[in-house]
Amino acid sequence: MTAAGQKQRIQKKRKLLRGGFDLPLFVLVMIILMLGLIMMFSASYADGYYNHHGDGFFYIKRQGLWAALGLVVMYIVAQMDYHWLRKFVLPVMGITYLLLVVVLFTHPINGVRRWIDAGPINIQPSEIAKFAVVLIFAHLIAKYSTKRENKMQTFKYGVAPFILILATIAGLMIKEPHLSGTILILSIGCTMMFVGGTRVRWFVIGISMAGGALLGMVLFTKIIVYAKNRLVYWIDPFKDPQHHGWQTIQSLYAIGSGGIMGLGLGNSRQKYLYVSEPQNDFVFPILCEELGLVGAVIVIVLFALLVWRGYVVAMRAPDRFGALMAVGLTTQVGLQAILNIAVTTNTIPNTGISLPFFSYGGSSLLMLLFQMGIILSISRFSSIEQT
Repeated sequence: MTAAGQKQRIQKKRKLLRGGFDLPLFVLVMIILMLGLIMMFSASYADGYYNHHGDGFFYIKRQGLWAALGLVVMYIVAQMDYHWLRKFVLPVMGITYLLLVVVLFTHPINGVRRWIDAGPINIQPSEIAKFAVVLIFAHLIAKYSTKRENKMQTFKYGVAPFILILATIAGLMIKEPHLSGTILILSIGCTMMFVGGTRVRWFVIGISMAGGALLGMVLFTKIIVYAKNRLVYWIDPFKDPQHHGWQTIQSLYAIGSGGIMGLGLGNSRQKYLYVSEPQNDFVFPILCEELGLVGAVIVIVLFALLVWRGYVVAMRAPDRFGALMAVGLTTQVGLQAILNIAVTTNTIPNTGISLPFFSYGGSSLLMLLFQMGIILSISRFSSIEQT
């Protein structure tokens, strides 16, 4: 049988066989999602009651609908062959760049431009950009690192195209400004390049160049003023407790008030208009206040298990594209959770970044469940390959 005929036979076999998806990963996603909805409801009730005409269910009704839609999307995507994604690499990148440009012309909210008002939902282009980076990087790395030849160790193929993509996307996101999202996307991209086989020396050179670019920003742009204020009030939030330091201080009060076992589900005091955005970026402090250290540790362990299971799926993937997609999407969830928890505990400067599956946001939750569906799809074909 010719090579072309054998390839066609394998593809036909893949279409006919139905492997079971990774059950531990699916269970972890469902547990985190349910716990996230419960905590988001508890954290958002007071804000919804005071700011939305006495409707304490304002946020959970919308988040619940998006969760239901996301679960349907996750199930459908999990049943499909994930290889179809490679056909949409260019359209996804084109849409991503278009949205990142359009958002710069929108009306600023709290001094930043991160959302596009699309009627029933607000689209956050950075959420789509995260997925786009994972998709294009997985596609290019799989293309450049075949069994016959590994081009990822050269500058032309293993560095230049990836740096160009990261630089343009990061440049647009800094204009919003969205520093935390920029850091997240750069971290995801570098992780995938490292796993894909880019030489370490290029990372050393890249870090040096990034340091030079940062120095240039300090000297010649106003972007650094935005970051400087965050640094000043990160070091000493009590320097301006009624304004710049308010959010961080109230977050720390909530975390400290929880103690070991917490005040009990629904019994947070800081969510009553003290902690800003308790249903969004600062849902974790409310969780700590209500469920205590025990609840916080359980959530962190659940995220750690999710990341571990995602990497297991990546290691068992039948091809390089699937492995890299699983690595990229799993890394996104893990890094985003780490950054959010670090911000709310004042471990790093305050930046706007959501906690996956917990923070309010329809488009974000939908994208997360869509991405979990992709990982589940990869796990199905891993089972087929082993069989």
